[in-house]
Amino acid sequence: MTAPLSESYQEYIDCLNNRDWGSLANYVDTDVAYNGEIVGLDAYRRAREKEAHEIPDLYYKADILVSDDNTLASRLEFDISPTGEFLGLPVNGQRVSFCENVFYEYKSGKIVRVWSVLDKAAIEVQLFKS
Repeated sequence: MTAPLSESYQEYIDCLNNRDWGSLANYVDTDVAYNGEIVGLDAYRRAREKEAHEIPDLYYKADILVSDDNTLASRLEFDISPTGEFLGLPVNGQRVSFCENVFYEYKSGKIVRVWSVLDKAAIEVQLFKS
């Protein structure tokens, strides 16, 4: 019997939080797609590594999690201090809090598709409040 998707997903989140890039292939398919574009595991890994480099305090916290046999939806909470620009916004080390709504499709126990929507408006409110 295989572990429920929610358990595998939490292991994936732990992998990201621990910066265990060598284990990412245990959770993500070689031909993974991100927001409709096949990017592949190597590019997906490089993107996560780049995020961790540009956001030293990056920590993924799964707030809401819903899954069935091959799909999983998660609301991730972030409270971070990106260096430089983030999502085209001049964050420059300021702490911002926001959520990401992300959906995953799994095949053979690995993530094959990711659809992600970040709450950029929440960040803008924090940066540009009067």
